[in-house]
Amino acid sequence: MDLIICALLWFAAISAGIMAGVYFTFSVFVMRSLDALDGTRGMAAMQSINRVILKSAFLPLFFLSSLACAALVVVALLDLSATGATEMLAGAAIYVVGMFIVTAAGNVPLNNRLEATDASGTDAPAMWSHYMSKWTALNHIRTIACTASAALLTLALIAR
Repeated sequence: MDLIICALLWFAAISAGIMAGVYFTFSVFVMRSLDALDGTRGMAAMQSINRVILKSAFLPLFFLSSLACAALVVVALLDLSATGATEMLAGAAIYVVGMFIVTAAGNVPLNNRLEATDASGTDAPAMWSHYMSKWTALNHIRTIACTASAALLTLALIAR
């Protein structure tokens, strides 16, 4: 059982780091670059990104890492006195809430609204402006959550 927990911890820590990098990229320069494009070209580009990402390796990593962290929350709660359990619980819970729930409850609905808007339509500029501010703020949360999660899960590995 310890080997399985260790493998889950490694997978979760590495996955959280990868996801932190993806979200960091969008927070730091991708969204600003898209917004700097003329008119609603950035909106059309983001619509394309959102379509492509659903057919990429991102989606399996998104779900598998969330599942691994949910399992680690349960494992940690079953024995909070175990070495590294506090770090494991904190890191995994932060990931589930700050990455998975924020994405499912915030970013995905915004992506769906963006997809339903014609990038050449009259309501596109207002939608893009709303999307940029809300989506990017939520993405900052995901970036911070994934970074904190990766650090805490790594500390749990060190402690074990």
